[in-house]
Amino acid sequence: MKKLKAPAMFALVMAPIGAVAAYFTILYQIDFLDAATLEMTVSQLGSLEALIAVYIVQIVVYTLVLGIFGHMLAGKLGLMKPFRFEKAKLMQTLLLSLVVGVVLSLDYWTFGAVIPGIQEADAAMLTPHVIAAAILYGGIIEELMLRLFCMSLIAWLIWKILFRKYTQVSTGVLIAANVISALLFAAGHLPATVQMFGTLTPLILLRCFLLNGGAGMVFGWLYRKYGIHYAMASHALVHIVSKLIWLIAI
Repeated sequence: MKKLKAPAMFALVMAPIGAVAAYFTILYQIDFLDAATLEMTVSQLGSLEALIAVYIVQIVVYTLVLGIFGHMLAGKLGLMKPFRFEKAKLMQTLLLSLVVGVVLSLDYWTFGAVIPGIQEADAAMLTPHVIAAAILYGGIIEELMLRLFCMSLIAWLIWKILFRKYTQVSTGVLIAANVISALLFAAGHLPATVQMFGTLTPLILLRCFLLNGGAGMVFGWLYRKYGIHYAMASHALVHIVSKLIWLIAI
C-alpha cells in the first residue's frame, strides 16, 4: 500500500487538470466537426452535454490509470524526480522551449508554402478553446501519457527483456525509449492529419514526423534528465510560443 500511495496521490492531483483539459479539447473538436457528424454523434449519446461528459470521464480515467502506472514505472527506472524547479534547469528548459516553439511556428511559412491548407489550418488553431486545450491537454496530459507512461513502459520492457542482467536501466535504453515514444507521439497525430488533408503524401508525413517527433524528442530528453514536470512545462510553453507568434504575425 505504501508503494501505491505516491502514485495514487500524483494521479489524483493530475485528474482535475485532465478534466479541464478534456473540456477544452472536446469543445474545440466540436467546433471543427461538420454539422452532420456532430448531429449523428450527439444523437447516439442523447445530448451535447452527454457527449462532453463522456469525453471528460474518459480522459480522467486515462489520467488516473496512466498516472498511477506511469509514476510506478518512472520510480523503477529512477526517472521520478521531486516536483520542484531549479533555476539552471528551468532556464535551460525555457531556452529549449523557445527554440522549439519558434521552429514549430515556422510551419505556417515553410510547409505552409508548399502544402495547400496548412496556413488555413494553422490560422484556425488560434481560438481560445484550441489554445487552452493545447496548453493543458498537450502540455500536461499528453506528457503524462506519452512520456511518463509510454516512454517509461518502453524503457522498462527493453530493460527487462534485453538487459535484465543489469540492475539499473542504461542511458542507451532510455534514449531508445525516447526515440520510440517520440515516433509514437508523431504517429498519434496522423488521424488528425488525415482529417485535415484528406490524404497522406510523403511531404505531409515528413511534416508530421519531423515537427511532432522532433518536439517529442526534446520533451523526452527533459523528462529523462530533469523530470516529467520539466517536460510538461516545456510542452505547454512550446504551444504558447508558437501560437503567440501566429497571433502576432498572422
